[in-house]
Amino acid sequence: MLDLQQLSSFLAVVRAGSFVAAADATGLSKAAVSRHVADLELQLGVRLLHRTTRRLSLSDDGQRFHSRALELAAAWEELEAETARSGGEATGSLRINAPLTFGNLHLAPLWPDFLAANPSVSLDITLNDRVVDLIDEGYDLAIRITNRLDPQLVSRRLATTRIVLCASPQYLEVHGKPDHPHDLAAHPVFAYSYWSTGTDWTFRGPEGEVTVRVSPRIYTNSGDTCRTAALQHQGITMQPDFLVGADLQRGALVELMPAYRSIELGVFAVYATRKHLPMKTRRLIDFLVAAFASPVWQVPR
Repeated sequence: MLDLQQLSSFLAVVRAGSFVAAADATGLSKAAVSRHVADLELQLGVRLLHRTTRRLSLSDDGQRFHSRALELAAAWEELEAETARSGGEATGSLRINAPLTFGNLHLAPLWPDFLAANPSVSLDITLNDRVVDLIDEGYDLAIRITNRLDPQLVSRRLATTRIVLCASPQYLEVHGKPDHPHDLAAHPVFAYSYWSTGTDWTFRGPEGEVTVRVSPRIYTNSGDTCRTAALQHQGITMQPDFLVGADLQRGALVELMPAYRSIELGVFAVYATRKHLPMKTRRLIDFLVAAFASPVWQVPR
């Protein structure tokens, strides 16, 4: 039978990236963490980790075991939570990081309800589009909008957001609609500089994947700036529907080339560890999952 302490130490090593960092995170000695992992490997009869002087990496067996071990840890965490919920009270300050626009549009309206339901909790909220280091910078939880999660963090999917190519009807009336991604070369575009692919915009259409390199008239780290330029009939932008969904619903913006679909991203709550998750953090995660069960920004295609 698996030893929960061995399992916990293994997960801590993978999450932290080293035995020393795992020891710091768990409060155990490095020798104890190393022994737990070695005993686990001995019991299973496989090598879980490749060890070099510079780095650790999961073996093929280790990757498979790690995936299942996370499920086991989550189930154990839920069992602990169910036991604690009957008498546990959420107290203390929660330090939260979230993207600027998403935080203002979709999180800010929720905070009063969360505080009303948890009167002993206070919130310390930072909004920016930088990927923060939760542990080094002392955050309890962050909201990430991505399809590339850090495997060393624990995540809970809240919703999805679709990236939409759009422009105003007034702009299209004057300049016409593009029918194919390559037609974007003939239009002014406004691009978000934090896209992982930069100015290479990728679509999946009838002939498969199509990537075009755009030459933005505006290239900015603010999606709001791109949206405003599009609403002022200046050109075309590609933005998440959590930002432009309301504009699409009221007809101020129109989706372009619906046969060519851009990427979809997950909206996640991420945190450092499942072990001994404070009640205040657990309450916040459950609250956000419920709040985003039916996202207001999603527009039927």
